[in-house]
Amino acid sequence: MPDARFSRDHLLTALLDFVEDAILCVSLDGRIETWSAGAERLYGYAPSEAIGRSLSLLLPLYELPQLGLQLQKNGSSRPSRDAQNAKDPPLRQFARTGEAEAHPIELSERLHKNGSRLLVALQRRHVRADSGEAVGILEMARRLDFHEATWFPQEAPLRLLMEQAPGFLWTTDRNLKICTHWGNGLPAATIRTNSLVGQSVCHFFGSADRHSTPLAEHCDALRGMTSHFEHAWKSSVLEIRVGPLRSGFGEIIGCLGAAVDITHRKHSEEQALYQARHDALTGLANYREFIERLELEVHRAERSHRSFTLLLLDLDGLKRINDLQGHLAGNRALRRLAAVMNEHCRSTDLAARYGGDEFAVVLIDSDRGMAENVAQRIERRLRADSQPPLGVSIGIGVYPDDGRTAAELIEAADQRLYHRKKTQEPRIVAAT
Repeated sequence: MPDARFSRDHLLTALLDFVEDAILCVSLDGRIETWSAGAERLYGYAPSEAIGRSLSLLLPLYELPQLGLQLQKNGSSRPSRDAQNAKDPPLRQFARTGEAEAHPIELSERLHKNGSRLLVALQRRHVRADSGEAVGILEMARRLDFHEATWFPQEAPLRLLMEQAPGFLWTTDRNLKICTHWGNGLPAATIRTNSLVGQSVCHFFGSADRHSTPLAEHCDALRGMTSHFEHAWKSSVLEIRVGPLRSGFGEIIGCLGAAVDITHRKHSEEQALYQARHDALTGLANYREFIERLELEVHRAERSHRSFTLLLLDLDGLKRINDLQGHLAGNRALRRLAAVMNEHCRSTDLAARYGGDEFAVVLIDSDRGMAENVAQRIERRLRADSQPPLGVSIGIGVYPDDGRTAAELIEAADQRLYHRKKTQEPRIVAAT
């Protein structure tokens, strides 16, 4: 009669080669001991390349903690010395796994030899020795198309959520190589599934300086810190959170990052801030912005011991224009004065609508002579280019000659402006 053991082992080998599913056995230390022809077809590794290596060869980074917990659980009751020294090969033990121990089918991911991710339907069983003690794990896997994930009601919603999340999520290893990524919420770039796996975070964010954002925050995550920050990326603004990725035993094995595109929100916030600090009619800074900037300039000049000047302007005859020609004509006159002020101000200066028909200009790093020159140019241009001609009265305050506070400078300029209005002199009133 033929040798029963010989026949059984060869029968099991033939079955493993015949079955389409990928079948492999893993010892309690995580080493691959059995590798079927289906496993070679699915994962791309020949038996000589896989047997004896850790199962982590096939696992994305985020699956490693689960492997550790699974092996720890199965190894909590160590097999007897007789079982450890059993002469039966894994195939014989595989035959004794028992139907009652089959785990439910799970949806998971595995890595191909070429680095791509595979979506698989996975089933695990315990491999037991004659004594009944677990000596390993049998894993059977079948590749799925993405749409087949809907067969798994518990896993599919999470998978769909990850893939379609309104943002971008990623994990890295300790060398900041991207291991996995999900989401479709970065309009500035089309990121295909798996396209970034193996790339460095440095390459993705276009920066090699590990001391600058966002690489510095990834390095901080490897030391256990979590960061929350905004970052300009391509044509977008991202809100990013980066923290440590930990194994099931608490060890930091990489980084976990999440980014949301907040470009539209930032634009709305900036627009709202601009409207809160600028006059709607003229587009100049409003009273609030003017006072804050004037006080900041006072503090700056105090530290630097440098001079600056303040112009207060009043559009002559605005009430008469409104009464005779209507408020639309009055508005045009106000906008005309604002345009002339902007034309004769530097980018560092501040032009503001102080209130009603009153305006102001803060001339940074200037003296009395420069202030008088700017004021004369504004007056001449306004009279020459406006139809009908417009007049403006201007008073000047000089720091520190006329005061060392914002209130003192405004008072000095306002007194000279009032004197100009009262005397109706066709000149600019400065310090005498």
